[in-house]
Amino acid sequence: MNIEILASKIHRAVVTDANLNYVGSISIGEELIKAANLIENQKVEILDINNGERFATYVIKGKKGEICLNGAAARKVCVGDVVIIVAYASMKFKKAKKFKPTIVHVNNKNEIIKE
Repeated sequence: MNIEILASKIHRAVVTDANLNYVGSISIGEELIKAANLIENQKVEILDINNGERFATYVIKGKKGEICLNGAAARKVCVGDVVIIVAYASMKFKKAKKFKPTIVHVNNKNEIIKE
């Protein structure tokens, strides 16, 4: 049996922009994509701490420090909102019990900090 499990998370990132006129997705700085073990076009869930919204989109490469919600998702956030970006993986239960997700903590400038 496979189960869904947290694979990676960018914790408490700050939304730097919301671009309604873009096709869709979330732009994330390449340094955060790499640190969180994400890839472009990967499905992620966005959890907005400020307003309680939870929604899915996909990752595209952005500028350093950028967290920009694009397209329809831009209506779900405000610039300055604090969000958690999560990705899940499907794996066998036995493997999932031993799996350790990648957790990336950032400061209010979306710079990686050590926890």
